[in-house]
Amino acid sequence: MIAPTFRPAAPDDVPALHRLVESAYRGDSAKAGWTHEADLLGGQRTDEAELLDILADVRRVILLAEVDGVLIGCVQVADQSEGLAYLGLLTVDPTRQAGGLGRLLIDAAEAEARNRFAATRMEMTVIRQRVELIAWYERRGYALTGETRPFPLDDERFGLPQTRDLEFVVLEKAL
Repeated sequence: MIAPTFRPAAPDDVPALHRLVESAYRGDSAKAGWTHEADLLGGQRTDEAELLDILADVRRVILLAEVDGVLIGCVQVADQSEGLAYLGLLTVDPTRQAGGLGRLLIDAAEAEARNRFAATRMEMTVIRQRVELIAWYERRGYALTGETRPFPLDDERFGLPQTRDLEFVVLEKAL
């Protein structure tokens, strides 16, 4: 894999960013990769308005991974205060998954959390049913905390659940 460059997203990036996220998380295109949620959730993963809200918030940043100007991945980092940052929206183009880009995005997110927000810990939430993805994060140094958080089952902005027993588990890593 050609080494990607990383940069913070800007409002002009939102249409391409939205297409990337939807292609990796929902529908048939997502099934080309192994990290999709298409069997658990239909509908959208996010929308352009939410992405613009993230970019307008000084406590959050979305890093883009590009190769030759082509968007191939992204990750969000959010300052949770008191040394805690949140990693979310980790997205790799489904046709490029299993090539190491996810690891590079996590490394970039962790560095951004330390440098931008002075974070000493990073947390994330993953849908409990995504056992293989949880195991992948554990191999990256994240540990289950034992905490769970509710999934927004009745908020279509986050998808249409195929089952009502969705919930998030929380993972954390010291930086």
